[in-house]
Amino acid sequence: METFADYILSEHDYIKKMEIVYYLKKRTNIFFDNSVIFKTELARMFIEDMHIDDVDKNMVLTACLLCCCKKTDNVQELSKIHSYAKEGAKYLATLGFDERFCKICEEVNRYSGSTPREKESDILELVDNFGGMLLNRPERRGFPVDEALILLEFRNLKGKNNRYLEKFKEFVCVTEGIAV
Repeated sequence: METFADYILSEHDYIKKMEIVYYLKKRTNIFFDNSVIFKTELARMFIEDMHIDDVDKNMVLTACLLCCCKKTDNVQELSKIHSYAKEGAKYLATLGFDERFCKICEEVNRYSGSTPREKESDILELVDNFGGMLLNRPERRGFPVDEALILLEFRNLKGKNNRYLEKFKEFVCVTEGIAV
């Protein structure tokens, strides 16, 4: 019997994949909004434009669409901010996703302390952090691209090893026409 995981991972059409997650949201009330689509598109562009060939693009995009499925809109709930990725990974396992896929989703942030990190997780971390800074939030306006890039490197990922950070900075600079 085919699981939801088999179904969505076998779909390679990016738009259809988003539609599947949209309908899952309607049925189960997972977190899925325009920010998820924006970050997934950012990941797609990064992988394609920078020729990141050492990851499974389909898996990364699927993980981008689903890794925040248990995220809350309430930024005041600090405990939820620290646990949504781990809760999401547990939920995704019930939908038939394997242990590695769930680990990738859990590692979207560093709160779980999971090591060693999967390379796909490093891409999720970059697009989640950077994309989140670009977007307006109820508590603040989105940051300009150049400022978000500086914050990504020297605040959010300070002292952290992300194997794609330099390539991502290059991608952002080329895409935005920022001098390196």
